[in-house]
Amino acid sequence: MRADLTSTATFDFVSVLSHAAAAYREPRGTRPSAEILVNALLQAEKSVKQQRLTYPFESLLGKWQLSFVTGTKKVRERGGILLGKGFYVPKFITVYVSFNATLEEDSGRGEIVNQVEFGPVLLKLTGPVQYSSKKNLLAFDFNHILISLFERVVYNRPIGFGKVKIEDFYNQPIAKLPFFGFFSVTEDFIAARGRGGGLAFWIREN
Repeated sequence: MRADLTSTATFDFVSVLSHAAAAYREPRGTRPSAEILVNALLQAEKSVKQQRLTYPFESLLGKWQLSFVTGTKKVRERGGILLGKGFYVPKFITVYVSFNATLEEDSGRGEIVNQVEFGPVLLKLTGPVQYSSKKNLLAFDFNHILISLFERVVYNRPIGFGKVKIEDFYNQPIAKLPFFGFFSVTEDFIAARGRGGGLAFWIREN
């Protein structure tokens, strides 16, 4: 079953997420508080699990700007991980993630590009991805790094063992790799929980 999140909302978390995406783009936009946004993300995650909704890999393709994240911390007394309060990514730092598909149709394979821009500094990491639509899990790894300063490349090298590492990556179970578990995917924004337990909210780059 593929998801149409807007038609399944009982709690109005869709409006909160849509408002957060729109407000983040505006220089003086009034954003939902971190507490309200985290609650909306958790409600979205719960809704997807209850309805067993799935998203096709194609719906993730494109370039997305990270706008909100939560951290996690280990809680010894509870023997688990506690979700942090979360914060909006400051505007003086831009963090993008891009997903591109391979030429193999419906393979769920592609490339991830993670890019951080801070003033004149650019850090870009790239690598393979594999996606399981049954669980909305996207596993990834990075095998190349590029750093530039004032648009001049100062470091550009592979990480690991190139093609051999990529082939090994596709032979690994997704559960053993770094991954995002997506629970909200629309034309305008996406949201996921990382393997470490934190939440992330991206908006589409126009």
